[in-house]
Amino acid sequence: MGTKTISISDDAYERLSRLKGGTGMSFSEVILKFTPPRKKLSEILKELGPNQELADSIEEASREMRKARMREVDFDAGT
Repeated sequence: MGTKTISISDDAYERLSRLKGGTGMSFSEVILKFTPPRKKLSEILKELGPNQELADSIEEASREMRKARMREVDFDAGT
């Protein structure tokens, strides 16, 4: 596994350091322990359970994104 160097504020460092404490964990281990892994939208929706209002909002957002993509297509680009 590779490493990256990052810059964080003094406040963020102090908070991270307090979480680390005397656990013997590395800063990387602390970050991974206290930040949730990325989930698929379908997993999040399953956790939330049925919600018609949310379903309607998602459908509307999807329609709007499709409309926006269609407006961005340049049909005259080849002429």
